[in-house]
Amino acid sequence: MRLTEAGRFFLVHVADGIEQLDYAVKTAGMIGGGACGRIRMGVPTTIATGFLAELLHRYRKQWPGVELELFDGRARDAIFLVRDGRLDVAFVAAITEVPDCHSRPLWTESLFVAMSDNDPRADAKGLFWRDLCDDLFLVRYDGTGPQEHDHIARRFAERGLHPKVQRCDVDRCMLLSMIAADYGVTLASEATSRITMSGITFIPIMDEPEPITFGAVWSPHNNGKALRGLLDIARKQATI
Repeated sequence: MRLTEAGRFFLVHVADGIEQLDYAVKTAGMIGGGACGRIRMGVPTTIATGFLAELLHRYRKQWPGVELELFDGRARDAIFLVRDGRLDVAFVAAITEVPDCHSRPLWTESLFVAMSDNDPRADAKGLFWRDLCDDLFLVRYDGTGPQEHDHIARRFAERGLHPKVQRCDVDRCMLLSMIAADYGVTLASEATSRITMSGITFIPIMDEPEPITFGAVWSPHNNGKALRGLLDIARKQATI
C-alpha cells in the first residue's frame, strides 16, 4: 500500500496543525504558570533610580520570561485602566483608598524643586515655599502634572499666596529641558533628583510637612501569577 498524493498532502498539513496546537497548549500553560506573559503597569515617576527601579530590576531577574509594558499617564487614567482590565497595576503618588480596587502604600519620597543651574538660588541647601512665590511653575497635562498642580495650589493657599502655574502639553524630557533653559521651575520626586541632568539643580523644599507616599493599585479580579509575583516582591521591598 502506498499513500496517494492527496494522502501525503493531508498528513503534512495535519502534522503542521498538531505542532501549532502543541505550541499553543505549552505556551498557554507557561502563561498560566507565570513563566511567561506580560505585565502592563502605570508608572508615575522615573524608573532609572529609586524604589521602582529596584523593584523592576528584581522582578526581571526572578521572572525573566515576563514582558513589562509601561504606561506614563495621569494617575486617574491609570486607575481607570486598571478597573477596565487594560492595566494590571498602577503605581501612583499620594495614594488613598481606591473604590473597587486593592491598594497598598509602598514607599515615600521627599519633594524637591527643579530649577536651572543659572538660577541665583541654585547653590541653596534648601528652599521654603515662600521662597518660590515669584516663580513660574511648569507642570504637564499628563503624568503627575494634575497632582502637582493641585499640590502647588494647596501649599500656596495655606500661606495666603497665589501661585503662577503654566500647564505644558509636553513629555517629561521636554519639560526638564524647559527648566534647564530657565523657562520656570517644577516639582520633582526624590528619585528624579538622583539623576544627573545637565543644566538642572534639585533643591529640597524644607517646609513640606511630610514626604509623598507612593503605592500600588490593582484589580481584585486580576489573579494572574505574574502580577502576584510582582506584588510579592513589592511587599517585601516596601519601606512603609
